[in-house]
Amino acid sequence: MTEHFDAAVIGAGQAGPPLVNRLTKAGKKVAMIERDRFGGTCVNTGCIPTKTLVASAYAAHLAARAAEYGIMIEGRITTDMRIVKARKDKVANTASMNVETWLKGMQGCTIYRGHARFASPQSLIVGGETLSADMIFIDVGARAVVPAIPGIDEIAFLTNETVMDLDILPAHLVILGGSYIGLEFAQMYRRFGAQVTVIEAAPRLLPREDEDISATILNIIEDEGIAVHRAAKCTGLAKRGDAIIAQVETQAGTIEVAGSHLLLAIGRKPNTDNLGLEIAGVNLDPRGFILVDEYLRTNVASIYALGECNGRGAFTHTAYNDYEIVAANLLDGEARRVSDRILTYGLFIDPPLGRVGMSEEVARASGRKILLGKRAMTRVGRAIEKGETKGFMKVLVDAETKKILGAAILGTSGDEAIHCITAIMYADAPYTVLQRAVQIHPTVAELIPTMLGEMVEI
Repeated sequence: MTEHFDAAVIGAGQAGPPLVNRLTKAGKKVAMIERDRFGGTCVNTGCIPTKTLVASAYAAHLAARAAEYGIMIEGRITTDMRIVKARKDKVANTASMNVETWLKGMQGCTIYRGHARFASPQSLIVGGETLSADMIFIDVGARAVVPAIPGIDEIAFLTNETVMDLDILPAHLVILGGSYIGLEFAQMYRRFGAQVTVIEAAPRLLPREDEDISATILNIIEDEGIAVHRAAKCTGLAKRGDAIIAQVETQAGTIEVAGSHLLLAIGRKPNTDNLGLEIAGVNLDPRGFILVDEYLRTNVASIYALGECNGRGAFTHTAYNDYEIVAANLLDGEARRVSDRILTYGLFIDPPLGRVGMSEEVARASGRKILLGKRAMTRVGRAIEKGETKGFMKVLVDAETKKILGAAILGTSGDEAIHCITAIMYADAPYTVLQRAVQIHPTVAELIPTMLGEMVEI
C-alpha cells in the first residue's frame, strides 16, 4: 500500500530538516527520507568536522609559536591524531544526533531510512516501500569528484569524506587541488606535523579570487613549509613500495611527487545520478545539477531542489537560504528569489578569508567608476596585538551610487568582520553609513570605516 504525504523531503542536509519543521508546524504531513547520517555534508564531512580539525591545528600552531608570546613550553610538541580525531568525531556526532532527535520529535514527520528513487513525478520508492506526495523537495548534496587519471584505480586515495577517518599522521600528504578544500587540509595537516605538497592545475591558487588574494595566500601557505606546484597537471598515479607516486607535468618538465597519502580536492559533483530523475522528468544541466528557477522550482511543478545539488550555491549558508526562500514563498505568501542573495563565503585557512559581492576583477570589468580601499593587516591594531598580521582588507564601491560592490578581508577575524560589510550591502545603504559608524576598539572591524575614508578611484 502506498502512503500519501503532503510533502516528501529527500535528504537531511542543511535545507531539508528546517523545511520539514516549517511544513509540519503548518499542519502538513511530511516524509523525511535519509539514506545515511542526518545533517548532510556540513555536519558529517564538511564545515563542522573540518573546522574542529582546523581548531586543533591552530592550537598546535600557537603552541609552536608560544615563545613569541613569552610562554615557554618544555619538550617537543607532538600531535596525537587519535585524540584529534576523537574530538572531531564527538563534535560531528553530537551535531548529527541533534538533527536526528529534532526530526524525530516533529509531530507529523515520518522518517524513512534508505535510498529514494522516483517512480513517477509524485511517488518515490524507498527500500521496499512506496510513498507519494503532493510536493517533493530534493536536498541530496554532492560528493567529491574522482578524476579519470591513469592508475587511480590501483591506489588508495582520500576524499574530503574518507580523510575524516584518519587517526594517524601522514608522513607526506599529497593534495590534488589548490582551492578551498585542498588548502584547508594542506595547512591543517602541515600544522599537525605532516609534510604536505599541493598540486594545482591552474596558474595560481584559488583562480576565482583576485590575483593579490591568490598571491598572499600562496605566501601564507609556503611560509608554513607547504610545497606548491602551480600550472601542474597530474597525468598518472602509481604505487611504488609504500609510496604513492604522482606523475606531474609542470612548465619546467615532468616531475614525480612521492607521498604516503593522496587527497583528491579538485571539485564536487551532485548526488543526482541515481535518483531516477529521468523517470520524474526533471531536467539536469550537463554537470548533473538540477535546473531550478528563481524560486527553486524544477521544470516539474511539484518538485523543488535545494542545496548543493541545484548548482545555485555550494555552501551551508546558501542551502539554508534555499530553505528560507521556499518556506517563505509556500507558507508566508512572499516572493523571495535566489537572485536576491548576495554572494558571500569564507576560506578557513589561518588567517581566514571572508568574501562578499564582486571581486576587483569583476568590478573593473563592469564599466563602473570604482572606488578602492585597501589596508594591510600590519596596520590593524588588533592584528598586531595578536601577532597575526598576515593579509589585508579590501573594499570596492560604485563611485556614483556610493553602494558597496564587494569586499575581501584576508586576515585574523576576516570571516567575522566581513559581515559588517555584508549587512550594509543587504540594507542597500551607501558606504557612508558604515564609514560613520562607531565600531568597538580594538577590533579588526573598527578599521573598515578608516579604510572607507581612504578610498581612491581606479
